[in-house]
Amino acid sequence: MSRLNFHHLHYFWAVAKEGHLTRAAAQLHVSQSVLSTQIKRLEDQLGHALFQRVGRRLQLTEAGRMTLTYAESIFTSGNELLAMLRDGRSQALQVLRIGSVATLSRNFQENFVRPLLERSDVSLVLQSGSLEELLQRLRVHTLDLVLSNRRVHADADHPWRCRLLARQPVSLVGRPRGRRRAFRFPQDLAEVPLLLPGRSSDIRAGFDLLCEQHGLRCQVLAEVDDMAMLRLLARDTGAGAVALLPSVVVRDELASGQLVEYCVVPDLIETFYAITIQRHFEPPLLTALLRRDATDVLGS
Repeated sequence: MSRLNFHHLHYFWAVAKEGHLTRAAAQLHVSQSVLSTQIKRLEDQLGHALFQRVGRRLQLTEAGRMTLTYAESIFTSGNELLAMLRDGRSQALQVLRIGSVATLSRNFQENFVRPLLERSDVSLVLQSGSLEELLQRLRVHTLDLVLSNRRVHADADHPWRCRLLARQPVSLVGRPRGRRRAFRFPQDLAEVPLLLPGRSSDIRAGFDLLCEQHGLRCQVLAEVDDMAMLRLLARDTGAGAVALLPSVVVRDELASGQLVEYCVVPDLIETFYAITIQRHFEPPLLTALLRRDATDVLGS
């Protein structure tokens, strides 16, 4: 077999990163036709198609995903070699790109990435979006990992690896009740204005089922998709409002006494998942993150 043409591989790598032939051609200062020809030659040499067209975008095939994994390793090693020869020491900076669904607790995200923030040899890229948007970025390798509170399942077209990171109970929290009697669950639920996660949330679905089982009709003051906003409303809304959320979301407010936990809601749990894509090898940095204990991930 002839030797791999690294010039062709670099063109492929640029297109895979952009997901778009025109933008990659502009970045490389070559014409689209030249770029297409070079990638076609690489595909001919490897004996596999590397891209398939989906609408206006190019999507990696299975062979393309594997080729991109090797390309990343090759070009990273080349950069390390240049740094070593130029400066006499390796200055390689490991880059880890993590996506997190927009509704996920900011405290949980901070706890998860904390080990990376203490390292000078790591550059961390954090992105937020819907689960569908982030999975698409993961599929084309512009993300290394997606954090989610929803499980996804792999199939022939979606080679996800979904790992359980941690589970935590969900609580009802609110302002200190002073001399009023302690909150009674579930009796008092119908008597207080509630701040609830949006209806797309698994927590909300479980809570609605619980209320139905108890025959409760609750007063919903607000429905909020974003946990960061739900945290602010729980902290700043008066009139005896009670929020349904995992305690990690309002960890700081509970510690300062601004909010108190009225009760842990029985049989209602939020689950955190790490979603990666099947690949030839997993970066050691990512492996270490995913091996941490659940209590460490939750910061408890």
